[in-house]
Amino acid sequence: MAYVVTDGCIRCKYQDCVEVCPVDCFYEGETMLVIHPDECIDCGVCEPECPADAIVSAADARADRWLPVNAKYAAIWPNITDKGPVPDDADAWKDVPGKEKFLFSTEKM
Repeated sequence: MAYVVTDGCIRCKYQDCVEVCPVDCFYEGETMLVIHPDECIDCGVCEPECPADAIVSAADARADRWLPVNAKYAAIWPNITDKGPVPDDADAWKDVPGKEKFLFSTEKM
């Protein structure tokens, strides 16, 4: 079982999770991060580090929609091993519901 990044990460990308991951299984897209499900060792150290509560266990029902998204994009997005810059408006996006439509959009709220 792995951990999964959900839509809570979209437009936030705080990346605190990247700093604690012992196996460097995070990958970065334009608007969110994903976890490579075949690399994740299910340690769970990333979950409590996410300020947006965007990381869940694959056993969680919220992961159902996002596990295939994580797998697909982890195969093509670049791997990140260090925390990078957080978007200036991350806090404004943190609790916005229904962010899935912004997966590939950087349009302003």
